[in-house]
Amino acid sequence: MSGMTEVSSLTGRLLVATPALADPNFDRAVVLLLDHDEEGSLGVVLNRPTPVGVGDILEGWGDLAGEPGVVFQGGPVSLDSALGVAVVPGGASGEAAPLGWRRVHGAIGLVDLEAPPELLASALGSLRIFAGYAGWGPGQLEDELVDGAWYVVESEPGDVSSPSPERLWREVLRRQRNELAMVATYPDDPSLN
Repeated sequence: MSGMTEVSSLTGRLLVATPALADPNFDRAVVLLLDHDEEGSLGVVLNRPTPVGVGDILEGWGDLAGEPGVVFQGGPVSLDSALGVAVVPGGASGEAAPLGWRRVHGAIGLVDLEAPPELLASALGSLRIFAGYAGWGPGQLEDELVDGAWYVVESEPGDVSSPSPERLWREVLRRQRNELAMVATYPDDPSLN
């Protein structure tokens, strides 16, 4: 197989863990890539809710968080830091983008959690708060892709705010228009088949 001559950005796409991925941090994970370039990659796991309410750790943001209104474990890196990811309907850009929101891809962007929540309240379609993130050094994600650890698929704004995060892995795979749709039926424990 020939090596990649340059990194084509996967920012805004989803990494869906393959059944072969052995790392327990990413078992059946759906990761939204927030940044991907030659310096590495950063994303958040969209389907790992915690029992901690958003309002319990970030005053004022709890009312803006979508259901379930809990903090999600975004990944194994920097679990003591918080990232806000929000969808702004219409994907406002340039001057129309609300203060405190920076576009990542389409209508999906990062929220400045230091900004007053009321500044963004009217603009946000949905908000998720993540403790920690998933990170890869230069070339590390590309190596995992070559090893078959991840499927790369297009994201949809609704993925960020899925009201049933425990079903997101299957739902994302099921909507694919190729053989990946069949992977959605893969049993949780193949040894019980």
